Amino acid sequence: MSETRSAAAEAVERDVMEYDVVAVGAGPAGLSFAIRLKQLNPDISVCVIEKGAAIGAHILSGAVIEPEPLDALLPGWREAPPPICVPATDDEFWLLSKDGGRKLPVPPGMHNKGNFIVSLGALCAWLAPQAEALGVEIYPGFAAAETLHDDDGKVVGVRIGDMGVAKDGSHKPGYTAGIDIRAKVVVLAEGARGHLTKRLIKRFGLDKDSDPQGYSIGIKELWQVPAGRVSPGKIVHSFGWPADNHVYGGSFLYHLDKDRIALGYVSGLDYQDPDYKPWEAFQQWKNHPQVKALLEGGSILSAGARAIVTGGFQSLPKTEMPGALLIGDTAGLLNVPKIKGTHQAIRSGMLAAEHLAANGLAPEGFDAKLRASDAMKELRKVRNVKPGFKRGLWFGLLNAAWETVTAGLSPWTLKNKPDWSALDKLGEHEQPKRDYVQRDLAPRDRLQGVYYAATEHDEDQPVHLRIADTNICVTRCAEEYGNPCTRFCPAAVYEIVEDATGKRLQINAANCVHCKTCDIKDPYEIINWVTPEGGSGPNYQNL
Repeated sequence: MSETRSAAAEAVERDVMEYDVVAVGAGPAGLSFAIRLKQLNPDISVCVIEKGAAIGAHILSGAVIEPEPLDALLPGWREAPPPICVPATDDEFWLLSKDGGRKLPVPPGMHNKGNFIVSLGALCAWLAPQAEALGVEIYPGFAAAETLHDDDGKVVGVRIGDMGVAKDGSHKPGYTAGIDIRAKVVVLAEGARGHLTKRLIKRFGLDKDSDPQGYSIGIKELWQVPAGRVSPGKIVHSFGWPADNHVYGGSFLYHLDKDRIALGYVSGLDYQDPDYKPWEAFQQWKNHPQVKALLEGGSILSAGARAIVTGGFQSLPKTEMPGALLIGDTAGLLNVPKIKGTHQAIRSGMLAAEHLAANGLAPEGFDAKLRASDAMKELRKVRNVKPGFKRGLWFGLLNAAWETVTAGLSPWTLKNKPDWSALDKLGEHEQPKRDYVQRDLAPRDRLQGVYYAATEHDEDQPVHLRIADTNICVTRCAEEYGNPCTRFCPAAVYEIVEDATGKRLQINAANCVHCKTCDIKDPYEIINWVTPEGGSGPNYQNL
């Protein structure tokens, strides 16, 4: 039985595909899992499904990777590396003011000697054919809409979303019923805030012994700049301006090859200011004199945004349930002080494959194995760093220094609260001095940013951003918070419009870049992000 099934859905005849294992998500965790499982037992049938139109189309990350897990997975990878793979050379760490800054010592966890700057999307597109060469079947454009369960509730597969459904729910001429993919075990590798994972955590109570998960939003652009400005391998991180002392945020700027620069800004979604705009903070930072000097005269190649899972050790849910398990960012394994999760994703994917291969594809026992692994030891050491910043920038820095010196041996573990609960109401929040500058670097606004994400959705399909009660949007939310969805969304999806019928919320779903921020930050928890038609969404190039 599926988790949710309408009478109409029951009447639809669906094709069924059967595998030993199905992995949901062709990111670094899902692909590494599939590769390792096939290495261990070529006879196990493995299918990987991906909602993006192509492998890597929905993948966005900084990204600097620690290579050791990749070395273990594919020992010869350096002989034929992914298309963007630049050895890290120099690290810089800055505290910025509006028109200057101070260069600080690089924190121990952020030294990148021996690491590589990559495009994570390109890395996944490079991993996919290696998985296929081992016999893994990979299906891009297959969006898992729901999980399938037997009479006892065990997960027994996933259902792919129907194609050709009109906005009103009727079937268009090209309608195709989504297939059911059944498997002995389902591996969830959806990335941060996976929509199936969210449902399963609730259904099986996987988070009853953990803190609420925490998130940040990362907004990124790839630039082509005039020759002579790039120092391939240079890595620059900053904090301070344009964020005030109560917003956990900072930037990354990575020098690639071919006169390209990858740059972005991360804002913790536990911010309190209802007027804060993560996308605007990023654009302000780009116009800082140090950054602007690199970009002027250049052009944007690609842009996008994605939620980052930042709860860490104390927010890790149970990672197994009957018939399924969680790996990578969908489990919450990112190391926040390092701003790195790819090595953890690969590491957890390999561990899951080794566990299933050794235990007849039974997920039982994986959670204990993960918690006893190096992946968890790494998270435990830094568990108190991010929560310390909830008390402000300077306390957070002092706390981070203490946790670094003691290697996380503090006898306490700081608690995490849900991001949606952090927002102050209008009038309750002391407005910070923005000290913003006049912007003149592209993009002009969020809609132009959406253009660089190359996002595409059929306008005539059901809206995949479901609001439980839109009356709240124009009444309580307008009065209490001033509709923060119109500010925290980096793609201008949410808009309050007024016409002859009065005020209403307009959802520009075609703009959506699948970052999941709305699902996380909405103060009433009434926005539910579900997967749109397979293949919809951004088409990131080298992000």
